[in-house]
Amino acid sequence: MSDIIIFGGHGKVALLATRILSDRGHHVTSVIRKAEQADEVRAHGGDPEVADIQEQTIAGFEDLVRGQDAVVWSAGAGGGSVDRTWAIDRDAAVLSVQAAARAGVERYVMVSWSGSVLDHGVPQDDDFFAYAQSKMVADAVVRDSGLEWTIVAPSTLTDDEPTGEVDWDGEASQVSRGDVAHVIADVLETGGTAGSTYRFNSGSTPVAEFLRADQA
Repeated sequence: MSDIIIFGGHGKVALLATRILSDRGHHVTSVIRKAEQADEVRAHGGDPEVADIQEQTIAGFEDLVRGQDAVVWSAGAGGGSVDRTWAIDRDAAVLSVQAAARAGVERYVMVSWSGSVLDHGVPQDDDFFAYAQSKMVADAVVRDSGLEWTIVAPSTLTDDEPTGEVDWDGEASQVSRGDVAHVIADVLETGGTAGSTYRFNSGSTPVAEFLRADQA
């Protein structure tokens, strides 16, 4: 059993990952912004921790992650204001990476986006630029952190039934949130996934087999 902390714990992907991980015997601490979200977290097997990540300092993040075996960053502004996107998807994500390093939590899984590359192609005057840029920056930071990092980078998310199978054809497509949760859980339990970036959409390759491929 591992102690795993998930930021953005009330998000759909995070709740599904919490259920999978808790069913597999792990202890999951889910960081949420509102106390009224706690019951849903508990219903998925998680232990809720109320904290506004937009307001956290490095020291605050360090207090949250200390003693954990792994950190999962699944938080995001969720299409809110541009300022909130910068604050959460970039700044808070970076602080959490720094805090994990300071607290000695070596395993870190960043839930990102399949288009998070240096030349992501989103125009600067597009509202989506803040998201694309934030994901690119946060991914670059975690790769340079010295942690045992893995980046989980799905394409467009859907609420379709999960299939347990994914692929990557190099183009932005779609993947179910349930399959993203499956990838997160398997990444945490599969040796050799540290130091890899997994970009994926729905497909026909079982997740375990997909993770064995070199996606870095």
